[in-house]
Amino acid sequence: MTKRKTKPAKHKPKAKATQKSSTSKSLIIVAWILAIMALVLTSALIGYYFGVTDKKEERLHIKKKKVVPPKVHKVVTSPQKEKVSVNTRLKEVLQKEQNEDVIAKHEYEDVSKNPPKAIERKIVKRVSKPKLAIIIDDVSTKTQVKNIKHTGITLTISFFPPSPMRPNSAKLAAKEKFYMVHLPMEAMHFHKEEPHTLRVSDSQGTILKRIKEIKKLFPKVEYINNHTGSKFTADELAVNKLIYVLQKEHIHFIDSRTIGTTKVPKVMKNFGLPYMSRDVFLDNKQDENYIIGQIKQAIAIAKTHGTAIAIGHPHKDTLQALKDAKKLFKDVTLVQVNKLY
Repeated sequence: MTKRKTKPAKHKPKAKATQKSSTSKSLIIVAWILAIMALVLTSALIGYYFGVTDKKEERLHIKKKKVVPPKVHKVVTSPQKEKVSVNTRLKEVLQKEQNEDVIAKHEYEDVSKNPPKAIERKIVKRVSKPKLAIIIDDVSTKTQVKNIKHTGITLTISFFPPSPMRPNSAKLAAKEKFYMVHLPMEAMHFHKEEPHTLRVSDSQGTILKRIKEIKKLFPKVEYINNHTGSKFTADELAVNKLIYVLQKEHIHFIDSRTIGTTKVPKVMKNFGLPYMSRDVFLDNKQDENYIIGQIKQAIAIAKTHGTAIAIGHPHKDTLQALKDAKKLFKDVTLVQVNKLY
């Protein structure tokens, strides 16, 4: 029997298949790497483009800005000093008031535009000249003191107690021969209360402590008047406590009359003390013509009753009106409040 020759089986070359697979994977990896690099480069180019654009816009914006050169103040020299009138000097000094941000709003925020009327007084016939005292309240700065003195007339300065907003008032008062203290007291509707305002609820001890502090700050103080205080002065018990302390400390009280129902007259009578109060507020309207009219009213009251007290504030219009009214004062003697009686 003849044996058939068996053909050996054909096998595919395994090495070549493995090589092709490896090459394919490498190509894919390279492709991914190239794609990532392309993405990074594209992002960088975009960022650079916008950055350059922003810088260009910024430079253009800066160029467009208008450059304002510093003001040059011309200095005019003259061989002779120009003579300046007192009235011109007053106006220049008063102009500085516009830069003072510490000037307090006065009592009219408490009592509205129509202050309470002055107390009724007896008509007095005098042979001598009537006396008029004009108090300037709310004083606390060097500029205000200078403005007041530039009026050239006799005025009584009433200083605010020192506070963080006006720390130098006591130091300024120390330079004056005579002054008053404008003491803050609780009001009905005043919303800008001063620090250490005396309140109706304060005890006798609290009021005594505050007055002793005032006397330490203002050693020469002889007279005090109230800043606002419509609620305090309308409360008999509160006024009684205050007057008791003031009498003990040898200080007189002048009622600013910020409310018609003030109890100060009654309490003063109970203590056997004379009642001193404001007759006219000069400047509840900031208008020079109006203030001149109020000055005329104060002069008329002084002529009728022998004395009068007017209260104003260190505002430009007020001080200018007082300066301009010099001729009106010929019929009265302007005095400080300690020389009124």
